[in-house]
Amino acid sequence: MPHDLQLAVSGHPYDALTPDAILDALEEVGFPVSGRLFALNSYENRVYQVGIEDETPVIAKFYRPGRWSEAAIREEHSFTLELEEAGIPVVAPMIMPGGDTLGEHGGFRFAVFPQRGGHAPDTSVTDTLFRLGQWLGQLHNIGAREPFHHRPAFSLMEGIETNNRLLVEGDWIPEDLRPAWDSLIPQLLDLCAARIDDAGPVDTLRLHGDCHAGNILCRDEQMLFVDLDDCRSGPAIQDMWLLLNGEDHERGAQLGELLEGYEMFRDFNRRERHLIEPLRCYRQIAHCTWLAKRWDDPAFPRFFPWFAQPRFWSDQILSLREQMAALQAPAISIPGQY
Repeated sequence: MPHDLQLAVSGHPYDALTPDAILDALEEVGFPVSGRLFALNSYENRVYQVGIEDETPVIAKFYRPGRWSEAAIREEHSFTLELEEAGIPVVAPMIMPGGDTLGEHGGFRFAVFPQRGGHAPDTSVTDTLFRLGQWLGQLHNIGAREPFHHRPAFSLMEGIETNNRLLVEGDWIPEDLRPAWDSLIPQLLDLCAARIDDAGPVDTLRLHGDCHAGNILCRDEQMLFVDLDDCRSGPAIQDMWLLLNGEDHERGAQLGELLEGYEMFRDFNRRERHLIEPLRCYRQIAHCTWLAKRWDDPAFPRFFPWFAQPRFWSDQILSLREQMAALQAPAISIPGQY
C-alpha cells in the first residue's frame, strides 16, 4: 500500500467506504450531491452512480487501495483525456470543480465520470467490426505518440511464470491436481515462447489494454470506449483479439474486418496474429491469480464462490490442455492475406 494512503480500518480497506464516505468525498470536491447512491457492478474498484442536485447523476470510481500509484492513475487520466481531445470516443474522467481529475478522501483515491448509457456491440456484425477497427487505428495512433512511464507493459513469459508461482506458493491448486497442473505449465511456456518467436519483433504502444465488448458502449449508432483502468503498453493485437469469437475461420474473418477499418488509419504487423494464443494463455492464468490475490475482499468469495472449489481447478486444467492444442495449431489466417 502506498505510504501516503494509510487506512485505519480493522477489516478490508473497502469496509471504510461507507455511503456517507462516498457522498462526503464528492461533496468535498464540489459536487452538490442529492443523497441518492447506487452501487454498480465492479469488483476490482468500487463504482457508484451518485445523484447530483438538479443535474444528471455522475459515476464515481474509487480505486482499489494499493493497486496503482497516484502517478499511474494520473497517467490513465492523461491518456484518456488525450484520446478525447483527439476525437476518439472515450468516456474520460471529469475535471472536478476544484480543477483536478483525481480526488482523495479517507485514504481512497477517486475519479468522477459522466454517466453514459448503451449496450455492448454485436461483434458478429461486419460493419460493427469495421467501425471498431477504424477507431482502434486512430486510438493506437495517439497511443504511439509517447510511452507510458508509470504503467506496466505486457510481459507474457514473465507474467505467466509470476502468476503461476503465486498460485503454487499460495496453495490454491488442490494437492491431487498439482501433478497435472505442474506438468502443463512448462509445456505451455515452451509453446508460448515458440509462438512469440514466430511473431518476431513487434512494436509496443499505449493501449486500452482490456478492449472487450463489455468495455464498449453502443447507442444511437455511436460507440464509446470505457474503463481504461487496465491501460498499459503492449502490441496492437492486444486491443483486438478479445473482440474475436467462434472457430478459427470465423475469428480470422472477424480480424480481417477489424483490420480493414484499422488500416485506413494505421499499418498493422500481421505477424502479431501469432501472439493471440500466448495472450489468451496469459489472461487465463492471470485471471486465476487475480481471484487469489483478491480473496480477502469479502466481495470475491460472495460473487466467485466456485473459485475455492476443486471443480474450478479441474476445469482450468482441462481449459489449459485445450489452450495447449490451440498453441500447437497454426495461427489464425486472415482471408485474402494468409
